[in-house]
Amino acid sequence: MNSAERKHRFTDVSRPIEEPRRRRPRPVLSSIARQVAQQYRRDTMPPVMVSGVMRIVEFGILLLAGLQIYAGHVGLNTHLSWHYPVIIIAVSLVAVVLMEFSDCYQIPALRNPVSQLGRIILIWSATFALLTVALFFLKISEEFSRFWLGVWYASGLGLMLALRFVASRLIRRWARNGRMERRAVIVGGGKNAEQLIRSIEQQPYNDIRICGIFDDRDETRSPPVVAGYPKLGNIDELIEFARIARIDMLIVSLPITAEARVLSLLRKLWVLPIDIRLSAHSTHLRFRPRAYSYIGAVPMLDIFDKPINDWDSVAKRAFDIVFSLIGIVVFSPIMLATAIAIKLDSKGPVLFKQKRHGFNNEEIEVYKFRSMYVEHTDPTARKPVTKGDPRVTRVGRFIRKTSIDELPQFFNALFGSLSLVGPRPHAVAAEAHNRLFDEVVDGYFARHRVKPGVTGWAQINGWRGELDTEEKIRKRIEYDLYYIENWSLWFDLKILFLTPIRLLDTRNAY
Repeated sequence: MNSAERKHRFTDVSRPIEEPRRRRPRPVLSSIARQVAQQYRRDTMPPVMVSGVMRIVEFGILLLAGLQIYAGHVGLNTHLSWHYPVIIIAVSLVAVVLMEFSDCYQIPALRNPVSQLGRIILIWSATFALLTVALFFLKISEEFSRFWLGVWYASGLGLMLALRFVASRLIRRWARNGRMERRAVIVGGGKNAEQLIRSIEQQPYNDIRICGIFDDRDETRSPPVVAGYPKLGNIDELIEFARIARIDMLIVSLPITAEARVLSLLRKLWVLPIDIRLSAHSTHLRFRPRAYSYIGAVPMLDIFDKPINDWDSVAKRAFDIVFSLIGIVVFSPIMLATAIAIKLDSKGPVLFKQKRHGFNNEEIEVYKFRSMYVEHTDPTARKPVTKGDPRVTRVGRFIRKTSIDELPQFFNALFGSLSLVGPRPHAVAAEAHNRLFDEVVDGYFARHRVKPGVTGWAQINGWRGELDTEEKIRKRIEYDLYYIENWSLWFDLKILFLTPIRLLDTRNAY
């Protein structure tokens, strides 16, 4: 299912304007569900991140061992001063690549290093054999220190084995205390859910922790306890549960043939920043093997993936830190001048803090330069700023029109509550025609599957400024969802560098 199909299938951004309706109350979790959710508030370490760090660390120790022995025994002033480092880098890299192809970085292999001893010794020996053959055919083998080669081989092997035994102990400890696991919730109860749970629990080295079951059906069709796990609530309560707990995966345990019910569930669940899988365990339909992902040997159909996950999130965070620091340095004279102008223009603090929706609907505090008179500031944003608004100061009109008032958000991005690029955060109680934004657009909260940003795809396409009509809200959400589905670092870079150019259009900023 591509991003366009997803957007139109589950999000109706163009439905006709309806009459204002009674606001939906937030679902209330049962005491048991809330207690369970509180147990899982802490983030976990995804297994893919652990194995990735292991690759980097192993490459690093092989590289440092080779360089240290070269510097200590051979010396840095040899006529082969660049040959040694190049060979050390190449050998370390080849060894890691060969171990990757041999599945030596999979979690089961890292948990049980004894079973991998023979494979690791073979790969490290084969790497040195390749090096020896290469040096022989290049007719330069006699110029390299055999002592360096032998000591590096022995020390590299010893360091790898020691690292893996340490990693094994850590991984086992993290698995016991819940630091390294994938937390899953089963959607749907009954016999299908029971069979699925039994199958998952039978998988060796299983890193899935089932946190509970949610189902809309009553107890005659969906019992309160399935395979030892309690039913914690219905689907609306599941969304609230997932906002509190750090859940990694939703597994929908319904027959694929129940299309209407599956689609109804997905329409509600896709707003969560979570992997959503449809269990194919009990269905008689069979697709090509590549159509499935697996938990052990249990087949799953991938419906939605969490956007900007694992190493992508690391890359995006590094991007935010680097460019936030650059932005703070470059714009510091403007920020200083703005602070002085605000102080001279009107009484009150320089900065204005406002509660806004952040990642996963969590409330965050966003910094801005104060652009209104203190007695008229509106932290709730219930009344949007309009053209010629008397609440705005003289300096405020200028800094709002030029978006200088947003510059303190570089600090938000640096500290991590915002990203530099992403959907712009809206105030928690923001309204249009007495309707909250989530009442205007179905699937509104899907924009919170990623961190909000200082600038975004919607803003550089002309949808910045006042959201005084429901059509503007819908268009902004449409562009936000497009950004989420098509994210890349290059996309972020493009938006970042286009932002100053597009800010020259100030028609909607006042």
